[in-house]
Amino acid sequence: MLTILEAAKLNPSPLVSGVVEIFARENPVLLNLPFETINGPAYVYNREGTLPGIAFRGINESYTESTGIINPATEPLKIMGGESDYDTFLVKTGVSDNNARAIHDGLKSKALALRWMKTFFDGDADTAPREFDGLNKRLTGGQVVDMGAATLTLAKVDEMIDAVQGAPSILLMNKQCRRKITQLATNTLAVTMGIDQLGRPMQMYGGIPIGIVEFDDLGQWVLDFDEDDGAGHANTCSMYALRLGMDTFHGIQSAPIDVRDLGELNSKPAFRTRIEWFAAMAIKHPRAAARLQHIKAG
Repeated sequence: MLTILEAAKLNPSPLVSGVVEIFARENPVLLNLPFETINGPAYVYNREGTLPGIAFRGINESYTESTGIINPATEPLKIMGGESDYDTFLVKTGVSDNNARAIHDGLKSKALALRWMKTFFDGDADTAPREFDGLNKRLTGGQVVDMGAATLTLAKVDEMIDAVQGAPSILLMNKQCRRKITQLATNTLAVTMGIDQLGRPMQMYGGIPIGIVEFDDLGQWVLDFDEDDGAGHANTCSMYALRLGMDTFHGIQSAPIDVRDLGELNSKPAFRTRIEWFAAMAIKHPRAAARLQHIKAG
């Protein structure tokens, strides 16, 4: 199971690979999230519910039979994509060339990547059936740590991290939260520097990479201070800890991102590129992700 960036290295198509690089550069989720390619329109798997009972026994005594509980789960794939047209006049008159067309195709790819990231957090299939459910819909109970509408503290960040079984693979937050962590960790060894998969500098907290989530396809902050604080005031935000992997949390897709040059259209004098992706995500382990909510700016 590979991230889409790693899979692109095996893809001979420069068009597809270029789109994947745009996906990764604009999206810390897609840069790190591994994907499993599946057959069919949905991913069916079993989630561990309750372990079977174990006991000690004495000589000539018997065990009480006990069987564990496995809960089946299904994640449907969702269809996402778009089309980009480029007028033949701009090519045939020498006003532009295919490089300019590639720029416009890149803009469409970037928009798709940012919309997917937005859905990753805020998707709600109940209100928008064409979307998949995001983290804010999926994480409940002990996987949601409450900041109490207060400014961020390292103690609460650690509590969120501890809500994930094992060590998280990445922390996702906005820039303000990253700055606050850096400030709180001054004169400690908690914040260090590393390099991400694209060779860019990356901060880490407690050895866990920090992924900065910025804008969606509409130019709005994805993790902004616009969440209800529990008292009717939209002035807080959230951050997340994820443990990514085959047995914990990963993406699903029917195939890698499909980028097709449809050539010149019959309906109008324009060249068209179509980008489609049939994908979603699966949280297999109940403690594979956690959310720290109600963080107040300051």
